[in-house]
Amino acid sequence: MNVKIDPSWKARLTEEFGKEYFLNLIDFVKNEYQTQVVYPPGKEIFRAFDCCDFDAVRVVIIGQDPYHGEGQANGLCFSVRDGMRIPPSLVNIFKEIKVDLDKPIPSSGDLEHWAHQGVLLLNATLTVRASSPGSHQQKGWEIFTDAVIKKISDEKEHVVFLLWGAYAQKKGEIIDRNKHLVLMSAHPSPFSADRGFFGCKHFSKANAYLKSKGLKEVDW
Repeated sequence: MNVKIDPSWKARLTEEFGKEYFLNLIDFVKNEYQTQVVYPPGKEIFRAFDCCDFDAVRVVIIGQDPYHGEGQANGLCFSVRDGMRIPPSLVNIFKEIKVDLDKPIPSSGDLEHWAHQGVLLLNATLTVRASSPGSHQQKGWEIFTDAVIKKISDEKEHVVFLLWGAYAQKKGEIIDRNKHLVLMSAHPSPFSADRGFFGCKHFSKANAYLKSKGLKEVDW
């Protein structure tokens, strides 16, 4: 299976691409793109990996589904294209960064500049049908992204994992806490942000940990 993905990831995930579940997943995804409106655009399905090669990863943020509205999803979790209205969860992320690090709230919701600094913005499910949240769940993407998380946990050290909400926390159970820093809080959604996301100080804590390990801090 020839998957177009950053070479550093391809070298480590080639075995995954040949497994039966992944071949079935690709058949499903191809059919969906041919018959439905699906986000993100096909060339951006693996953008999180293309913007952040394996060796550069020092922070992982785990999301759930891509945004399902027109023009929103850009292959990076919580991120939207430049010029799009910033979604409520991302607004709350920016609010927490402002309080935590005293940084101004940006006008753009495109988080590509985080990815280029080694922040892997990984959704558990990498595609979604328009206006139909969760429509591509349980098709194989979760198995693939679990394999990605395990690969990072096993082969790297001193990575910060930001797990916001019960879904991300369950997905992060496979992370080796002896080698990595795992920070958990409520989800930044307006429905839960005031139950522990606001005030979590994950961004300063992540940078303090990276600095303590002699690694470059992230310019959030």
